[in-house]
Amino acid sequence: MSRAAERASRGGCSGSCVNYFTSAKFLLYLGHALSTWGDRMWHFAVSVFLVELYGNSLLLTAVYGLIVAGSVLLLGAIIGDWVDKNSRLKVAQTSLVVQNVSVILCGIILMMVFLFKTQLLTLYSGWLLTMCYILVITIANIANLASTATTITIQRDWIVVVAGEDRSKLADMNATIRRIDQLTNILAPMAVGQIMTFGSPVIGCGFISGWNLLSMCLEYLLLWKVYQKTPALALKATSKIEESELKQLNVQKDSELKPTEGVQLMGEKDVAVFDPQQEKEISCSARIAEPFITFRDGWVAYYNQPVFLAGMGLAFLYMTVLGFDCITTGYAYTQGLSGSVLSLLMGASALTGIMGTVAFTWLRRKCGLVHTGVISGIAQLACLVLCVISVFMPGSPLDLTVSPFADIHTRLLEGQSLPTALPADISETSITTGMHNWLNRSHSGNNDLQMNSGSVPLISVSLLFAGVIAARVGLWSFDLTVTQLLQENVIESERGIINGVQNSMNYLLDLLHFIMVILAPNPEAFGLLVLISVSFVAMGHIMYFRFAQKTLGNQLFACCSPKSKAVSESPTCNTSPV
Repeated sequence: MSRAAERASRGGCSGSCVNYFTSAKFLLYLGHALSTWGDRMWHFAVSVFLVELYGNSLLLTAVYGLIVAGSVLLLGAIIGDWVDKNSRLKVAQTSLVVQNVSVILCGIILMMVFLFKTQLLTLYSGWLLTMCYILVITIANIANLASTATTITIQRDWIVVVAGEDRSKLADMNATIRRIDQLTNILAPMAVGQIMTFGSPVIGCGFISGWNLLSMCLEYLLLWKVYQKTPALALKATSKIEESELKQLNVQKDSELKPTEGVQLMGEKDVAVFDPQQEKEISCSARIAEPFITFRDGWVAYYNQPVFLAGMGLAFLYMTVLGFDCITTGYAYTQGLSGSVLSLLMGASALTGIMGTVAFTWLRRKCGLVHTGVISGIAQLACLVLCVISVFMPGSPLDLTVSPFADIHTRLLEGQSLPTALPADISETSITTGMHNWLNRSHSGNNDLQMNSGSVPLISVSLLFAGVIAARVGLWSFDLTVTQLLQENVIESERGIINGVQNSMNYLLDLLHFIMVILAPNPEAFGLLVLISVSFVAMGHIMYFRFAQKTLGNQLFACCSPKSKAVSESPTCNTSPV
């Protein structure tokens, strides 16, 4: 009997493993891992390729970064509206194919340019080569817009439907997606970097093109499998009737409720069906005006969302230099940290980011979703106090007597170009380029400053990175909190456009932070940038605290009691937007 029981136990275990690895949830993870890996490799490689092509100048990379950020800022709402108005499978497959085909074409064009750059320079006085640059940047921008559509439809819509009515499952899936992001952010650039180092840019282009071709086929198949295993994905609201048309995920309690109690959906009704006969003839002028109307309606709808303040709070966190982009790492390099130490710090940052995803699931289970955001915000701000202290510690180059614009004035007098910076998605992977940029800036403007570990105390920069790394726990927990609030409280027919506007807001604040760096690029002003960054992070969390106070009322500071948890998990859609 014991052997039979053991065999039955083994059979049940193997069966559960098979069921998990064939479930829609795991297939979604696998597809996301493939997609993210390809994205991170391409984001790293394209910036390096553009620098390599343009004689080690950041001009092309900066132009590409500004175009990418500006495109998402202007077209985020329109992309989201397109996601809302089309079937889920069509949106996912179309954006997947457009994204990967664009990257493949860019890879092929870049290979041709690397192989025949000398000949292209002599044709039509170099204009053919310039057209190749324009074509690469344009197609790469299309790939990024398609990637934005993929992110909105998969991470903001499909994952909600796959999770069903179980908010704990939704939280676990969101956390797992973020862990995949953290790992691929580190491993994918390392992998393609090794290929480019020991091979050549041509081999790197070929590898990325081949990877995207293979990945596109696998992801296409995985999307179809997930769609087949989740019949609810075939049902989608196609018109904005009223908030109650959505099967809200906000239920009265968490999954700890008894199964017999069930889940009562808010205002459950049939999905609206679009009737083509109701569509009237649209004039030419109306078609021209439609994108502008969509843009306006998207931002108005975003403002009217009950989670508007929470979304704005998340966007304000993008207005910061306290991250592992080329600016902060380049500054650390000028303060005496070596490349190997910086790589270790990046690994530690990824580790604390993963810890943040674990903390999110635990806090949400213990204290509720809204309270999790409050606790995460307090934790992040507490860690950033170290960054503020670092500004005034020995080794900090802060000097308020030096004009932040002195470096710009010097460069204009010398006829040099102004320093450029890149949006976060690009710059996080072009660290080496950013380091050299910062080094050149600091040496040209401050020749008497000795940039080595022997002359610069490491107390300040150590405290700076200790605060940045520790704050990642609260940062990623807060990011997941706001993400799930948007998933739970935005009606199905508006998920795309609202998340598109949220992406636009994130890019807007990200652009502002790089403009801030461009205006104050010298190391003496970096401490001022740190203080401004912490101020914006604090303002973002104040917005979230206001949202939490409006949602929870008197239960805001009773975070872990059963009563407060029930309030924190209760529907928040009835709160006023501002």
